[in-house]
Amino acid sequence: MKVSAIIITKNAEPTIRRCIESLRWTDEIVVVDSGSTDRTLEICRELGAKVHQTGDWPGHGPQKNRALDRASGDWVVSLDSDEWMTPELQAEVRRAMAEPQGKAAFAVPRRSSFCGRFMRHSGWWPDYVVRLFRRDAARFSEDHTHDRLIVNGATGRLRQPIMHEAISDLDQMLTKMNVYSTTSAHMFHQRGRRASLATALLHGGWAFFRTYFLRLGFLDGREGFMLAVANAEGSYYRYLKLMLLSNGPVKSNG
Repeated sequence: MKVSAIIITKNAEPTIRRCIESLRWTDEIVVVDSGSTDRTLEICRELGAKVHQTGDWPGHGPQKNRALDRASGDWVVSLDSDEWMTPELQAEVRRAMAEPQGKAAFAVPRRSSFCGRFMRHSGWWPDYVVRLFRRDAARFSEDHTHDRLIVNGATGRLRQPIMHEAISDLDQMLTKMNVYSTTSAHMFHQRGRRASLATALLHGGWAFFRTYFLRLGFLDGREGFMLAVANAEGSYYRYLKLMLLSNGPVKSNG
């Protein structure tokens, strides 16, 4: 039974080594890169990954399907370049593949860090994501952002978490907020959704309230408050950009 690992990358030099090293127990590591200008590709090749480069960026879902199409294993492990597997998770994955009990895929809890703190609340834990699946039983959705795995069969759950360095500093947070809010605004606009200033304000306020109070973000200390504000700003700008799309294209510096 062969196991493939797939990763999509672009300028992931700070995190890609840790990610790939946590996957070296697999039979092959497939990396699909969309134009890195740092040492990402050099590190991937140094660690024995099979590297493929694309000249365009079709979005997260389509790009992951490109990586999946190049995988040859019976089972596939999919990680983002800022994620990594612990030895405990590796062992649990092996057991799950050996005795799948009719499951076509497995969801894994994800423990994410925000500005150096691993969050235990705020809607970030346990944050189950499907990261292990039979290659012939799943495909990624075609969504540009916030893609999901579409599984043909039953999905089980594992207990050990994937580790995730989601946001390392405020600069990265602001960059991601800008890029994701622009992409989401365009996606909503294409689906016929519209927004007003009141819509942006209400969604921003609700995002803060949900993160900080309903999802117990206040128990995550100052980082919980910072994340709640970031979620509020991201939601506010998403709908503000959607409102402004009727006046012309919205551009991102990301």
